[in-house]
Amino acid sequence: MIYDALIAPFTEFEFMRRALAGVIALSLGGAPIGVFLMLRRMSLVGDAMAHAILPGAAVGFLLSGLNLFAMTFGGLIAGFTVALLSGLVARSTELKEDASLAAFYLVSLALGVTIVSVKGTNIDLLHVLFGNILAMDDQTLLVIAFNATITLLVLAVIYRPLVIECVDPVFLRTVSRAGAPAHLAFLALVVINLVNGFHALGTLLAVGLMILPAGIARFWSRDITGMIGIAVVSAALSGFAGLLLSFHTKVPSGPAIILVCAVLYVVSVLFGSVSGLVRQLFPGRHLEA
Repeated sequence: MIYDALIAPFTEFEFMRRALAGVIALSLGGAPIGVFLMLRRMSLVGDAMAHAILPGAAVGFLLSGLNLFAMTFGGLIAGFTVALLSGLVARSTELKEDASLAAFYLVSLALGVTIVSVKGTNIDLLHVLFGNILAMDDQTLLVIAFNATITLLVLAVIYRPLVIECVDPVFLRTVSRAGAPAHLAFLALVVINLVNGFHALGTLLAVGLMILPAGIARFWSRDITGMIGIAVVSAALSGFAGLLLSFHTKVPSGPAIILVCAVLYVVSVLFGSVSGLVRQLFPGRHLEA
């Protein structure tokens, strides 16, 4: 009974195995990025960037249909362009960077939907907006795994300046010049992982496996290394449970994965060992000498 419910779907169906491998790769690459986005108070920036890649992916779709490399390349170009333009506008005018990014993200979302609608059908539009992880082929899986590997390697190089900048950016600027290059490399990793998530979960949910696991980890650990580990595990578990939920109930796979992750987030908010609501309402007794 347990085998049929939890294991059999992955042993019997190749598309389920591909989807699970894709979720694990997304978790390994995206969850650590989500932790740093949260610590740098950039969570909504990640959401805005997820929508910003839509026009580039839509142009790739317009030129080549549902071609993996065209949509990936277009998404990367659009993401980097929006990030650079929003930063340029923020530094050249009195508009703050968050407002500038919000403006570009709204324009990008509207433009992307319009471009897809010009050539495609409602089915194509739904594929771009919400993705379909169960339809992942070997090429897409290899691209996601490659991007996740690049993410982990680059994070290993810029890990120390990223951590210091999260804690004390003024100190980092005083003792090192690594802050600006590390920040740019980090933004590049954000865009790469959003394009990764776009193929599996679509532009509207691409940021889900980055931010929600990071929020879960925040309620269980104060240590950055511990938070990254918890975020990766919770993202992978959400993917596993979400795929099973989708398989047994016929609901869309992307929303199912995010909903499972949301349930874990609510449980963490209530019962988390670090600032969980229940722990705050019923604090444990302090040790007495």
